[in-house]
Formats: sequence, C-alpha cells, structure tokens
Amino acid sequence: MNGLNLHGVRAIYRFEMNRAFRTWMQSLIAPVLSTALYFIVFGSAIGSRMGDIGGVGYGAYIIPGLLMLSLLSESISNASFGIYMPKWSGTIYELLSAPVSWVEVLLGYVGAAVSKSLMVGTLILVTARFFVPYEVAHPFWMVGFLVLTATTFCLFGFIIGLWADSFQKLQIIPLLVITPLTFLGGAFYSISMLPPLWQNVSLFNPVVYLISGLRWAFYGHADVQIGMSVGMTFAFMVACLAVVWWVFKTGHRIRK
Repeated sequence: MNGLNLHGVRAIYRFEMNRAFRTWMQSLIAPVLSTALYFIVFGSAIGSRMGDIGGVGYGAYIIPGLLMLSLLSESISNASFGIYMPKWSGTIYELLSAPVSWVEVLLGYVGAAVSKSLMVGTLILVTARFFVPYEVAHPFWMVGFLVLTATTFCLFGFIIGLWADSFQKLQIIPLLVITPLTFLGGAFYSISMLPPLWQNVSLFNPVVYLISGLRWAFYGHADVQIGMSVGMTFAFMVACLAVVWWVFKTGHRIRK
C-alpha cells in the first residue's frame, strides 16, 4: 500500500479554501452577522431583563448554544456543498480518476470544511465580546470539543452531499432536522427548567449533549455529564466514518 498522497489532499484542501475566500461575505461574514443579531435580541435586550442561570448571566449563558447553532449549520453546509458541486458540474469524474484514495478525498474536503467552520466559530466568539462579558473555564476542552463537533458534523454534511441529487435536498436535513433540534436542545435555556417529563424527552435529542458539553467547557456545569457528551459525539463520528467508507467502497451515490 502506498503512503498518503499529501499533494492530492493539499490540492483539494486549497481549492475548497480558495472558494470560501472568494465568497467570504457568504461563507464567513453572513453567519457571524446572523449570530450577532441573536446576541443583540436575546443577549442584550432580553438578557438584561432576565436573571442568572446557574450563576451565569443570561447573555453569557446562551453563547455556547448560539455557537453550536452556527457550528452545526456551517459544518453541514460547507461539507455538503463542497462535495455536491463536483457531482453537479460533472467534475466528480476527474476526482474519481485521479490518483487519490477515498481517505485523501475525505481529508481534503472535510479538512477544509472543518477549517471554515472553526474560523466562523472563532469570529463568533470574538463578536460575542462586544455584547456580553464571558469567561471560559476550560479553554482546552472548549477547543477540543469544537474541533470534535465540527469534524463530526462535517462528516455528516459530506454524507448529505453524497446523498443529495439536487440543491433542495442539501437544505432538507439542516433546515428541517438540525435547526429545530438545536433550538429544542437547550440553546437558549437549561433543560432543568423544563417539567420532568420534558427533561426526559429532551435526553433523546442528540444536540442536547453537544450544547451541554460546550456549556460545561465554558462555565463548568452542564445538563448532562461531560463524559456522556464526548462519548455521544465520538459515537456519531464513528458512524459517519463507517457510512462514508461504505459509500466509497460501493460507489453508491458518488457519481452524478
């Protein structure tokens, strides 16, 4: 078996990153501005009239939820659009005939998508400073959890891009599944504030574990144990890797 084709990985990665910088208004600035509106409405306007949650001001409390909302949507969007465009334009055949393995294709596309998502996340964290003061209790865990989450959902977005055969299908799962689950996953509240029945129902929402884990990294407390949050994220990432491996081994849904 030959070694990893780093030239191929770098070529795919650079192409995807250059595409993002060519459309920097849509790729980087637009999601940051959208999140800033949430900070203005919920953090400054509404948050100033609400009490603390777990000893944390409401404006600061929602930062992990808003960060996760943007990270999930951007990760899925970046990765799905990146692999769908070659299918749509027909250049996927050039990729399939190139001397690159499925691992190298995955590293190039998903690596670029993760980079773009983390850039957006960093900009959101910087922007949040202009609206609410906050501190990060566990910065190492915060960075690690952001990287893990971005990688996992970029893999998920990559699968969506392989599955989709139209631009409409690229938006179905992010709009109808991920966004509602994020809003119902404790982005703007603690699930401990819900009645006992709905607290138990919320535990079936996988996004609860993501937001809870990130909130623990920020403030040292969460709705579920940090180990469970990391374990659930790892399990989903492994499942996504297995699906991608199967798709490339069978050739299913790759071609236009």
